[in-house]
Amino acid sequence: MPELEAVIGLEVHAQMSTKSKMFCSCDNDAFGKPPNTTVCPICMGHPGTLPVPNAEAIQKSIKASLAIGCEIQKDNHFDRKHYFYPDLPPGFQISQYDYPIAKGGEVEYDIVDASGKVTGTHTCHMTRLHMENDAGKLTHRGTKTLCDYNRAGTPLMEIVTDPDLHSPQEAVAFAQELRRILIAVGASEADMFKGMMRFDASISLREKGSKKLNPRSEIKNLNSFKALEKALTYEFNRLNDLWEETGGPIKNDITVGWQDEEGQTKMLRDKETAMDYRYFPEPDIPPLHFEESEIEAVRKTLPSLPRELKSQYGSLGLDEASVRQLIDQPKLREMFDAVHDKTGDAKRASSLVLTQLLGFLNSNDKPVSEGPNAESILELFSKIDDGTISGNSAKDVLAKMVETGKNASSIIGEEGMQQISDDSAIEALVEKAIAENPQAIESYKAGKEAALGAIVGWVMKESKGQADPAKVNEMLRKKI
Repeated sequence: MPELEAVIGLEVHAQMSTKSKMFCSCDNDAFGKPPNTTVCPICMGHPGTLPVPNAEAIQKSIKASLAIGCEIQKDNHFDRKHYFYPDLPPGFQISQYDYPIAKGGEVEYDIVDASGKVTGTHTCHMTRLHMENDAGKLTHRGTKTLCDYNRAGTPLMEIVTDPDLHSPQEAVAFAQELRRILIAVGASEADMFKGMMRFDASISLREKGSKKLNPRSEIKNLNSFKALEKALTYEFNRLNDLWEETGGPIKNDITVGWQDEEGQTKMLRDKETAMDYRYFPEPDIPPLHFEESEIEAVRKTLPSLPRELKSQYGSLGLDEASVRQLIDQPKLREMFDAVHDKTGDAKRASSLVLTQLLGFLNSNDKPVSEGPNAESILELFSKIDDGTISGNSAKDVLAKMVETGKNASSIIGEEGMQQISDDSAIEALVEKAIAENPQAIESYKAGKEAALGAIVGWVMKESKGQADPAKVNEMLRKKI
């Protein structure tokens, strides 16, 4: 049997981060809301209603397109894509087909091993990016199905790749980089837990060295990177076994569903074609036209993209894992940048934000979004710098900030954690320490430097961590 390789292409659906839906004014944040409460006659597809395109969604689509190097199509329009399914109220989806908002483009991504080391860099080319509205959500309970239309009408961008990927690991690495880009430019929150980013993955096999594209298997609605990798791995092995049995690839394009609990795919149907969807231009929405000046105005608003950020943070001496944390979590990056801009010390900023703060968030099982903001972190930092609290006390303050949501000043005041810097108060503590630790004093006089640390520790314990350790150390040396 010849050696076979996988040929993989992805269709990535990302929910745009707008306040309202794609063609109506309904709330676009349906997560956790009671079923069928963020709906209206337009997104429910009632007869006689007219869709109005969301200008913010169009802007975000342009921004995402430019970030991945697409060419904006100055003239484009919406189309009706017809198919019947209970979660699609009108019986058609408003999408884009032959004149999408953007074509072409490419994304460069790294392959990273288990240790976090980059083992290779690849490029995946884009076919197109187009806009569309989402369908609702079905929940199957026994023989009955419940329909929740809160998600119906949600603005989506669909990014279609060329068949440039050749392993499940490459597909995941590309998808992760694309997610970073969409988050970086503010086009989508791409929150996988909330279903804001989903994948349809197509895979076919061919003899290694061949350029032929054989019939493919499309795996529908994968909602995590783990599911994407597992489903592609399973389908590669399944198609490989079929090739061995039949002596060649499958005969026609098929669509399968991923069964996460069973860890296998299930045949759904033969793959639909454009003919099946009966596309035609959406009659209720005029064609869109963009001037070059409009496109350039959006281009000027693009922030630093993930690969640029990677280079910037890498030059600060941060390790690969820390760099990825900052790139993947904009709020964490905002706090790191605030501390680094204040101190010019990347090591100190990393210790406070990536080690201490992240550690307390994880131990409290809280996401970064529920932790302190950059302003609160800077306030804590200023309390350390002006001597209000010691570095050790700051850890306790930060822990309580994460637990309670209060700011540093409130916690320091309520807990009585202000650092003792008054010379007379520290002198009294030092004299008491000398009197009560004679053995440690003798050891220090005998040349054991570590004994001084034990005496400082005694003072800090006696003062409940409020004494200024630098002043304690200095005064002890003078007294002894």
